[in-house]
Amino acid sequence: MSSNTTRFAAEPLPGSGGLALRLAPALFVWLWSTGFIGAKYGLPYAEPFTLLLYRMLATLLLLGLVAYWLKSRWPSPKLAFHAAVTGLLVHGCYLGGVFYAIEDGMPAGLVSLIVGLQPLVTALAAVLVLREVIARRQWFGLLLGLVGVCLVLLEKMGAAEQVSQFPLWTLVWALIALVGISVGTVYQKRYCQGVELVPGAVIQYCASGLLFAVGAFAFETREVSWDTQLVLAMGWLVLGLSVGAILLLMQLISRGAASQVASLFYLVPPVTALEAYILFDERLGALAMCGGLLSVLGVALVVVKPRR
Repeated sequence: MSSNTTRFAAEPLPGSGGLALRLAPALFVWLWSTGFIGAKYGLPYAEPFTLLLYRMLATLLLLGLVAYWLKSRWPSPKLAFHAAVTGLLVHGCYLGGVFYAIEDGMPAGLVSLIVGLQPLVTALAAVLVLREVIARRQWFGLLLGLVGVCLVLLEKMGAAEQVSQFPLWTLVWALIALVGISVGTVYQKRYCQGVELVPGAVIQYCASGLLFAVGAFAFETREVSWDTQLVLAMGWLVLGLSVGAILLLMQLISRGAASQVASLFYLVPPVTALEAYILFDERLGALAMCGGLLSVLGVALVVVKPRR
């Protein structure tokens, strides 16, 4: 970067480097949206920190082999430290918060709603830390996307859902997840430039794996029921999410403004609602469809640079 000021519109998301780069944001949204489904299938067979610890270990084994095969260049100790901090935020705080909020009784839709505030929180952090300049049109897009997310989740939660039925401390877990993924996105953009994707991911998973190990040994029984459903869910969480989605996320952050990348998370609840409709025959009414369209429009206002 040639100056300390990062122009929001001057760093577009990937779009000029071929078809693969053009499809990367859509692929990321789809992969990320399957995370709640994978957690839903896996949590009945293992406690949250224990499940996440096994997920990190399997991912580290796979990515370690990839790093060795690619003869990757490992970062300096200073950059490695920043990558570890990113891992604690993006993986440790986010995944731990989401899994424990759901495990302790908070409806998954409500967890998604709270974490759905991420684009706004990330945008504010990007303005304060990265000095990104966000136009009025883009602020409007962020707010429009938030409204769309609320409509989708209102449809999914239903009028009979009573938020008073879950313990209030689960809000703390959800807020930890929100702060972790928001601050982690900005931290990655600010301090981890120059770190290769695979070595950076290995360091991040080492840091978050240590966190989950401490949590599992301190607060859980570490008992696992190795059912076929758990094995399949674990396989997808490792390959689809921990490898595919996370590497795509880090690539998108390195190429685009942090606020632009964060706005993609607005598309996750509508896509998840559509997946639930296809896989589980859950109702997808007019309210959810309108919310999905608003989210798409909001993201377009954020990431598409207007023609001069």
